[in-house]
Amino acid sequence: MSLGNLSAVVKIDEMEPEMKDFAIETAINAISGKSTEKEIASHIKKIFEDRYQPHWHCIVGRHFGAHVTFEARNYIYFYIGPIGILLFKSA
Repeated sequence: MSLGNLSAVVKIDEMEPEMKDFAIETAINAISGKSTEKEIASHIKKIFEDRYQPHWHCIVGRHFGAHVTFEARNYIYFYIGPIGILLFKSA
C-alpha cells in the first residue's frame, strides 16, 4: 500500500487483513497530516479506539524497542518510510 512516495513495510502482522489495511491507511494519513511522532501516535490510537473499541496503544518513532502483551489478532509492527509504528490492543 502506498500514497505518493509513502509505502508500508510490514515486519510483524497479527491482524485480520481488513484491520491491517486500515492500520496502514490510517498511519499514512496521519504521517501526511501531522507534524510530530506524538501527534501521529495519538491520531492512530484515537481512530482505532473509535473503530475497534479501547484499549489501543501506539508507539511511533525512528528508534525504539518494545516488549508488550497484546490481545490475540490485535498487533502490528510496520514502517512507513523511515518511521516505525507499533500498534496493539491490550485490556
